[in-house]
Amino acid sequence: MSLPLRHVIPIAALTLAPLACERSTPEPEPGLPTSASPVTAASASAPPTKAAGRRVALETKVMGTQLTLATYTTATLDDRSLRPRLEKALDELRRLESLMTTWRDDSEISRVNQRAGKAEVEVSPESLDVIQKSLWISRLSQGVFDITFEAMHGLWKFDEDLEDNVPKKADVERVRKLIDYRQIQVDPEKRTVKLARPGMRMSLGGIAKGYAVDAAARILRAEGLDTFFVQAGGDLYVAGKKPDGSRYRVGVRDPRGKHANDFFAMVEVEDHAFSTAGDYERSFIKEGKRYHHIIDPRTGFPATAARSVTVWARDALTADAIDDAVFILGVDEGLKLVESIDDCGAVIVDDKNKVWISRRLEGKVQMLREPTDGI
Repeated sequence: MSLPLRHVIPIAALTLAPLACERSTPEPEPGLPTSASPVTAASASAPPTKAAGRRVALETKVMGTQLTLATYTTATLDDRSLRPRLEKALDELRRLESLMTTWRDDSEISRVNQRAGKAEVEVSPESLDVIQKSLWISRLSQGVFDITFEAMHGLWKFDEDLEDNVPKKADVERVRKLIDYRQIQVDPEKRTVKLARPGMRMSLGGIAKGYAVDAAARILRAEGLDTFFVQAGGDLYVAGKKPDGSRYRVGVRDPRGKHANDFFAMVEVEDHAFSTAGDYERSFIKEGKRYHHIIDPRTGFPATAARSVTVWARDALTADAIDDAVFILGVDEGLKLVESIDDCGAVIVDDKNKVWISRRLEGKVQMLREPTDGI
């Protein structure tokens, strides 16, 4: 049974609350900045600081989204010693992107797609791991999370090729028959993957960023950092506490707000991941109806049960995959899915702008104001 929240607390796209000295509003209490400053030649060569508690950040684009890696100086680690550690994590993110992107014909996932219905393709341990975890989520979610949704690419255009065209239902039905995660054949021993039918395609876009965020976090921990955050678009992992001993506070975006920093709730986060699925980032409105990139494989059309879903989990991969599944399933089935996974919670803004929260997140959010209604 779903639980209505006492107050309306949607957690849509994630931002980190700004430092008081950098941004005055909105500011319930000091936290991390929404976005870190890019690393330029000047900043990279600047003399190291000896003061502990100074923020050091790297910002760039990776996996088609904005990436921020940030940490703080300590008594033994200054700016100059921290930047190479952040860059090492960035290198790993770029390596994973080269394996899993569908925007390059020579990536492992593209080669699997090219050989659909013909032959198995050997893949790296990393790609195999993500595909196997995707299949796990598919089984848990009654198949609504399905990486073979990529067969729809070209009918719906929500990426850089955004077009406000709604495909014909007959065309959608024809292509939808190619969506079936059960037709992904995996041989763990040979480390091979095959799509069983010609015309099938897969994309790891709904889970790969979470996997990459976890990989970056592992590297930063191995490099001796115990307080940092990694944010790739709506996927976030926060480690440890701030230098003053307080927890990081995550700002919650209003799904119908005016801009990305228009948030109305705060959540304290420590050693956990957050990921958001929302209907507002890659979308268009036509004839009074919103169309967006989260496709329900049961219909072939954008899911309609929610406006945003934020998942809180132990790792970013789980959060990244579960948010899409919950978004498609809706409140009742979505919250059942969340409660079935250890150390996982969710906040759902449904299609009527009503907010629902899972048991594990009760008491972890601070309401700032009501969310905005609208199409």
